[in-house]
Amino acid sequence: MVAPDAQPPRPWHPVRGDRDASTLWYAVMRKEVKGVFIGTLCIRHSDNHASLLQAGWQDVPLSEIGPLSPGPWSAGPANDGL
Repeated sequence: MVAPDAQPPRPWHPVRGDRDASTLWYAVMRKEVKGVFIGTLCIRHSDNHASLLQAGWQDVPLSEIGPLSPGPWSAGPANDGL
C-alpha cells in the first residue's frame, strides 16, 4: 500500500475507473503474465467477468486494494445528520 499522493512501485500501476466505481458493482481483476501482474476492472457477474475468471484471472481481495473512501450512507462525522 502507498500514500494517497504516491504512485505504486513498479511493476504496479493504478487501475483507473469511473470516480463512482464501487466494488459492489465492479471487480478489480489481476493476472500474472511473464512475472508481472496486469489488471483491469469489470462489472461483477457479467459475461466478461466469467470469461476472465475462466481464463485464469483472479478477483483482488478488498484487503489488498487499500482504504476505501466512505460512501454517502456510511456512518461518520460527515453523515451524522442523516
